[in-house]
Amino acid sequence: MELEITPQILLKAYACGIFPMAETAGSPDLFWIDPERRGILPLESFHIPKRLARTIRSDKFVVRASRDFKAVISHCATITRNRKETWINAEIRKLYTELFAMGYCHTVEVYNSSQKLVGGLYGVSLGGAFFGESMFSLERDASKVALVHLYGRLLYGNYKLLDAQFVTDHLEQFGAVEVPKAKYAKLLENALTVYGDFNALPQETSGKLLLQIINDMRPK
Repeated sequence: MELEITPQILLKAYACGIFPMAETAGSPDLFWIDPERRGILPLESFHIPKRLARTIRSDKFVVRASRDFKAVISHCATITRNRKETWINAEIRKLYTELFAMGYCHTVEVYNSSQKLVGGLYGVSLGGAFFGESMFSLERDASKVALVHLYGRLLYGNYKLLDAQFVTDHLEQFGAVEVPKAKYAKLLENALTVYGDFNALPQETSGKLLLQIINDMRPK
């Protein structure tokens, strides 16, 4: 008999360093991923490109946290010219929507001047670890702005680990690196001993304030 994956089982899996994916959006099944090498974004060496910092400081975008999870995951699951396939199936949507309702899943949402959602990301928060799941962008820099806002929010909320799952070209520019499974397990173990408060910052935070927080709190 196949074990049903519940939100509670999902949280236990994250605490053990594994996470689920589907083969395709239309696949009914999930499988567990336990990489030999794990992508992380070290909080002490997270890099913010200067041009992107200027964009964030200008508040060209309005950034909010955990306002519209369903819209974010729907955008993340949408096939686009740059994303030919997606691993977010109906079961993933259901499970993470439940985690969001329980307070373990969060979003960073980026809106343009017309109040249209144009970028964002979502992930799972457990202890002092944040597990980034997926991001999307409909306008230039929107997902990058979301990632920097996530970083500032995690610093302010006393998080110790930002898990990126896999290193991509997009994440490398922010300092993403791969670590062996054993090292990742130790980082995760340490992160789970502290409490990270995703909501320590207000739901909407200006770019100028966020960059000041990063400058003040970035590990030296």
